Amino acid sequence: MSNVDLTQLIDWRREFHRCPEFGWSEFTTTARLITTLRAMGLEVLAGPKIINRDFIYGRTPALVESGLARAKANGVDDALLAEMDGLTGCVAIFDSGKPGPTVALRFDIDCVYVQETAGDEHIPNRDGFASKNPGMMHACGHDGHASIGLGIAKWLVENGSRLTGKVKIIFQPAEEGMRGGRPVAESGIVDDANYFLGMHLGFIAKSGEIVVNPNNFLCTTKVDFRFYGAPAHAGAEPHVGINALAGACHAATQMLGISRHGKGMSRVNVGVIRAGEGRNVIPSYGELQAEVRGENEEINTFMAQQMHRIAEGTAHSFNLRLESEIMGEGVDLTNDKELVELLTDIVKRNPELTAVQQRSFGGSEDATTIAKRVQRNGGKSIYFIVGADLKAGHHQAEFDFDEKQLKTAVDLFIGSLQALMAK
Repeated sequence: MSNVDLTQLIDWRREFHRCPEFGWSEFTTTARLITTLRAMGLEVLAGPKIINRDFIYGRTPALVESGLARAKANGVDDALLAEMDGLTGCVAIFDSGKPGPTVALRFDIDCVYVQETAGDEHIPNRDGFASKNPGMMHACGHDGHASIGLGIAKWLVENGSRLTGKVKIIFQPAEEGMRGGRPVAESGIVDDANYFLGMHLGFIAKSGEIVVNPNNFLCTTKVDFRFYGAPAHAGAEPHVGINALAGACHAATQMLGISRHGKGMSRVNVGVIRAGEGRNVIPSYGELQAEVRGENEEINTFMAQQMHRIAEGTAHSFNLRLESEIMGEGVDLTNDKELVELLTDIVKRNPELTAVQQRSFGGSEDATTIAKRVQRNGGKSIYFIVGADLKAGHHQAEFDFDEKQLKTAVDLFIGSLQALMAK
């Protein structure tokens, strides 16, 4: 057990919960992190030093401008915003000054598109820390993740003399939609890492359970398809128009009918469709927001290729012009045995915790891209689940989690650092 104060962890978590921000717009959140970390005495990197612009997905000028405007309204210093250079997230570096391994830890910081409930029984409403940003909510626990990262940073500053090597604490933007992991990985910030550790609160485990080796991390590709036709009067000249709505709808139904793969889990979904200008106008524009997932890269590639073939074929048959844009990607992950065994041993020392060896994750996680980068460079990686009882499921308006598990997570990371970096 560490000496990290649970009250401080809760205070940080609630501060972040009040000001949720969508991926690539987390300027206020990033500023708060940088200010807090530098006040602790840590080196902090931000902007292009930790984000490779060439690999950014799903970042629009409108999204960035909204986040910058919010940050300025919140009093964020202009010099700090200039340092970020339009990019969110940061990396804190603790250097013991002694030879030893480099360990990278990752915590995501963005929120989801959910309007938080106004219910009186909802603890954030009752205790005064509900979201102040309409349509934005920390409904996935990333506010807790950011708090955990700060707790580890504080412990390192106060106790780091006992360690060797270096720790990089990554506060990653834009996890939702699988958009931020790759630009962080491609920045090279983890290329010297010997170990990578990441985690999620709640999800597939209740309080007291630690899933030390979750499996079935699904690869994923998320794509926006835009179909362009021609408008016309629906009564007088329908023959002049080219109906993009019809093409988009046809593509959607065909995508949902893609044959599933026989070698493992595969998924496809069309989550958004937008089209049309008016009741009496032949629609000139249609947009699909779609995704596929696969148990491994081969399956995911198959699903993505099928999705693109359908879009291209539909555009050709309906005489439409097609644009497609990858909005996010994620990869699978197999945890390294050494770290699974290390974490299992740490969990077993705490009688209040139970180590669950395997449980299906059943979804995609942006941290896997960073984790696999470390593995490809010869390092070892693990992603685990810290169970937390939930008031409602992730991405729901009533979501809230057992805040006591913030300290559980901090203690597990600290125990891992002590084992990997002991003098």
